[in-house]
Amino acid sequence: MEGSEGANEDNNQLDNAEMQLDDVEMLAFSLELQEEILEMQSPNLDMQVANYEMQPQNWEMQEADVETEVSHPNQTPERIDRKKKTSFVWDYFTIENFGGGCTRACCIKCKQSFAYRTGTKVSGTSHLKRHITLGSGIGCNREWIQIRRPNAPANRPYRQPILLRLDLDRCRHDIAKIIIMNEYPLHMVEDPGLIAFVKNLQPRFDMVSFDTVQGDCVATYLREKQSLQKVLAGIPGRISLTLDLWGSSQTVGYVFVTGQFTDSEWKMHRKLLNVVMEPFPESDSAFSHSVAACLSDWNMNGRLVSLTINQSLTNDAKNNLKAMLSVKNPNLLGGQLVLENCLARALSIIAQEALRAAQYAVKIVRDSVKYVKTSESRELQFIEIKQKLQVTSTKSLTLDDQTQWNTTYEMLLTALELKEVFCCLDIFDPDYRETPSMEDWKMIEILTTYLNLLFDTARPLTTSVILTTDKFFLRMCSIWLELAHASTTVDSFVSNITIPMKTLFDKYWNSCYLILAAAVVMNPLYKMKLVEFNFGKIYGDQAAFYIKYVKEGVHELFNEYTEHSLNFTNVSLNLDEGGPAMSSNGPGLSDFDMYIKEARNQQSKSELDQYLEESVLPRVPKFDVLGWWKLNKNKYPTLSKMARDMLSVPVCSVGPDLVFHTESKMMDPYRCSLRPETVEALVCAKAWLQSDSSGQAVPVTMEFPI
Repeated sequence: MEGSEGANEDNNQLDNAEMQLDDVEMLAFSLELQEEILEMQSPNLDMQVANYEMQPQNWEMQEADVETEVSHPNQTPERIDRKKKTSFVWDYFTIENFGGGCTRACCIKCKQSFAYRTGTKVSGTSHLKRHITLGSGIGCNREWIQIRRPNAPANRPYRQPILLRLDLDRCRHDIAKIIIMNEYPLHMVEDPGLIAFVKNLQPRFDMVSFDTVQGDCVATYLREKQSLQKVLAGIPGRISLTLDLWGSSQTVGYVFVTGQFTDSEWKMHRKLLNVVMEPFPESDSAFSHSVAACLSDWNMNGRLVSLTINQSLTNDAKNNLKAMLSVKNPNLLGGQLVLENCLARALSIIAQEALRAAQYAVKIVRDSVKYVKTSESRELQFIEIKQKLQVTSTKSLTLDDQTQWNTTYEMLLTALELKEVFCCLDIFDPDYRETPSMEDWKMIEILTTYLNLLFDTARPLTTSVILTTDKFFLRMCSIWLELAHASTTVDSFVSNITIPMKTLFDKYWNSCYLILAAAVVMNPLYKMKLVEFNFGKIYGDQAAFYIKYVKEGVHELFNEYTEHSLNFTNVSLNLDEGGPAMSSNGPGLSDFDMYIKEARNQQSKSELDQYLEESVLPRVPKFDVLGWWKLNKNKYPTLSKMARDMLSVPVCSVGPDLVFHTESKMMDPYRCSLRPETVEALVCAKAWLQSDSSGQAVPVTMEFPI
């Protein structure tokens, strides 16, 4: 029993000694860390540092005493070495015997040795902690050690602060990424306040200069561009381009060139490719120069299927563009796959014209909404009147942004639902005198009816979902028929609004109906049947002419794909057989090949004819047209290539956030002051980094709300 009690007493003594050792180590390191901070940040406080320099030595002596007292006084040095080491430093050091009763602590990383024990004198571990903290060794890294001391009990946490390893390259990369993603000015890195803030956080980091961060941003752009080049090189089909012209206060323009394509998995993608600075944006060669620069930069000569531009082109601009494409990209159906107006811009122009036709009524309603919204007391009074009249509308009044026509439409729609409240507002508020008349409300009702046609068409363009081109054909036909019917009515209120809308819509329709019709033919749910049905209602007696025009255009385009496939096959055969010199074609055989080709065409039907003669498929909700062609690509090897490209033709050239804008987008003055290459790097890198971070898969089965 006495031996057991003695053992327990020894264990308690050992635990108490370990706890004292922990406290000693933590206090010693805390004092040493304060010493290092004072040395780096406050060189003038020499006297304070001197006071702290004396304390670690005292703590080292206490620590050595504690470690010695743990063992029995009669224990030998070998017995001391065999006792369990509890300090965290032994995760970084080993003890080596140098003979003569001398052992030293050796750093695992840099192999430097430090005093540990000579005879019965133990040097402690504070100097070893200093070595770990400062990373003084050549091979040492400043990194975090474990927050809890190894093998420490759960109720005795041991937290030891160690400086993080400073990765300069990672810091520079992060700064460049922050500037790119948040569109911060590059000169922010030279701001004295930011430099002082970073210096206080990490004295060892020197803030980068303007030139350095500009180079880092361009380097980020080049890395992302290299990845995108691999993606574009691997797409099996062709690519469509959209051109969006931005202005600036310096009268130079910036053309945003975006590509849209379908990958090998039959998923559509939209990527910003270039931002080309045009010194003379109004010139007839501005767009042709931007397209040529994009085709050359991304090695896409001969791979272009269509162009969509955000404004009307002059005849000279069209001729310059077609001349350039005839050399760079001859297979464009004779230039008929060039859309002069994007859908979003066309709808914005039409909506502006409708608002202009009813501008007097719109102004009165806007002033009424402004009267209520600019005073909290009047707004509360408006809500009380609404409750007394038991108006069921749940909408709240909002003022519009006149640079975005959808906000004006929503303001008018809300005011129309609350018109009873406005009609009674002057009874409760004698200061309210601009009450809209019944004729004004009738004009607003007609206006919102036809703006709704445009709004429902433009709304899907504001999402990240990329719709296939065939989805827009039926919607465009519906708008055409509604405006045509309304423009012939005897009601002057209706005709005054819809006649200008119909004139502008016809201009857009005439430039795009061939592409929209060709795309809908590639949908097995509709084929030529939907074109024939809608053209019959639109063109009446002249429908046969337009139906024939679409059918011939589709066949001509298919023949171009067939010819391209044959040329590719012949090139492959020549390469396999050793080139043209080893070809089996002899004199007169080329004519024979043409004879065989014509005979084959007469005897057998083409893929396109077979496809059109088959019955349309039963309609199902959310039909995936690209998925259907993926399953049937072996049955229609050439036609599936044409369908993949035609269904990927974009009808909109602006981003989702600019669909409803009524004014041209302007590049900010700061970016205009940068080099054009830097502007392109900043804008494109942000678009690519956002796309990569979202990792979105592009669905193509969204249907229009009709």
